[in-house]
Amino acid sequence: MKLSPYLLWFCAACVLSGGMAGTRVYADTSIAATTTREQLATAIDEQIQQPRFDAASWGIAVVSLDTGRTLYAHDADRLLQPASTAKLYTAMLVLDTIGTDYRIPTQLLATRQVIQGRLEGPLVLRGMGDPTLGTPGTNMDWADQLAEQLVASGVHEVQGDLVADDSYFQGPPMGSGWEARDLQSWFAAPASALSVQENVADLTVAPANAPGHPASLMLDPPGTLMHVVNNLETSARDSRSDINLYRAPGNASLYAFGTIAAHAEPQTYKLAMTDPAWYAGTRLRDALERHGVRIHGNLRVRHWPEPDNTDLSKAVVLAQVLSPPVMDILDRGLKRSQNLYLQNLLQIAGVKAQASAEQSSDPPNGFLSSDAWGIRALRQLLDRIGIAPGMAQIEDGAGLSRQDLSTANAMVQLLTYLAHQPYGDALRNALPSAGLDGTLEWRMRHTAAADNVHAKTGSMGNVRCLAGYVTTAAGEHLAFAIMLNNFVRGEGEPSPSRSLDAMVELLAEFRGKS
Repeated sequence: MKLSPYLLWFCAACVLSGGMAGTRVYADTSIAATTTREQLATAIDEQIQQPRFDAASWGIAVVSLDTGRTLYAHDADRLLQPASTAKLYTAMLVLDTIGTDYRIPTQLLATRQVIQGRLEGPLVLRGMGDPTLGTPGTNMDWADQLAEQLVASGVHEVQGDLVADDSYFQGPPMGSGWEARDLQSWFAAPASALSVQENVADLTVAPANAPGHPASLMLDPPGTLMHVVNNLETSARDSRSDINLYRAPGNASLYAFGTIAAHAEPQTYKLAMTDPAWYAGTRLRDALERHGVRIHGNLRVRHWPEPDNTDLSKAVVLAQVLSPPVMDILDRGLKRSQNLYLQNLLQIAGVKAQASAEQSSDPPNGFLSSDAWGIRALRQLLDRIGIAPGMAQIEDGAGLSRQDLSTANAMVQLLTYLAHQPYGDALRNALPSAGLDGTLEWRMRHTAAADNVHAKTGSMGNVRCLAGYVTTAAGEHLAFAIMLNNFVRGEGEPSPSRSLDAMVELLAEFRGKS
């Protein structure tokens, strides 16, 4: 069975393969405690000097949070792709500019009067960037909540359209530097001010009862993809399935073609929604109908850069639901490395930065997208804490961008800054915990790093990174960043993440002082 590279790439980014063959000897990954900095450096060097890493690039920095001294460094000023460890930069920006307790509203707005229960104009569903809307444990019934509040406000009829408006974010829905072949995959779901169910749909492919008949395609939730062209056929039993899914960037049509063997198990694929705002509008329309609210007009969607014909500046809020606090959203986003959460939060910070700039005595000229405003604010914050542009160049909120660059020293400086903020403990606890949860749940179990290391993982094609905090066996608190780029995994080789974990385990076992 195969998929188009546009869908397959997310698998390749998690499990890399190569074509090298032969017998290899790898570094012993059993960890022995060290007591001096020299011994620790030698043990880490043994990991990075394995022959399989000869053509790869490493950047490593380890600094004591207690003394400020550097415990270990290797090419710590080399710019490398950070992958999802770039989310730490976004977290800093969000916590410094939005705060831990802010809740993101999703609102129903009216721009006309309500007369005897009838709204004399359109009803606007306005998203303001909540990435958790419709997720388990978080306003799963958001549409019914809004409908109930609308009815309680006295509105039973809408003499106009239902407008699903996601124009709160200005700019394209994908981050700068995102790869086109990622865009139909769940992990590169479009950022939207009106996001719902993480902007992801499940597509299940099942064979017909007999060869030669079309395969069936089932969407969950229904209606989340605008247009699906099904050219998949059922092939002979015990034949090799060949399932292909393709959607061109910027196109709403998903093409399914190839074959699935008769009697084969159904296959489910997670795909990015093409228009989350539209789907959110359908959910609200159905909820309004259930609660007896009559809509005389049509459902329509307003995206940037379409003009605002509803004059939202004069709108009245009729109903709203609120997201969890920002710190809770960050906890979910960092634990799972959920790209949508961080990309949306970057743009919310960008909207705030734009509003502040426009109210200043010297407002900027020209257009900037919401994420560009967020990146601009991040750059100003990095300047303030002493991270120069040559040390970090971040272009998106999620770390999906191939344009993102950071040095290990910059990453550790960032971690040091975060650790000393009022929200430092909460941020540390929001990071995956080795052996316990998030993207580190199955790593470093039954080692000194388990339930000790809190760190952000970063993984994409030819990139593995790990950055966070660890307490040594001697009780010293460390910040570390380990960055591996340009590595191609050979056939039969262990995951490079095992070497990153081994280095962190060495830090956890260290019995000396910096």
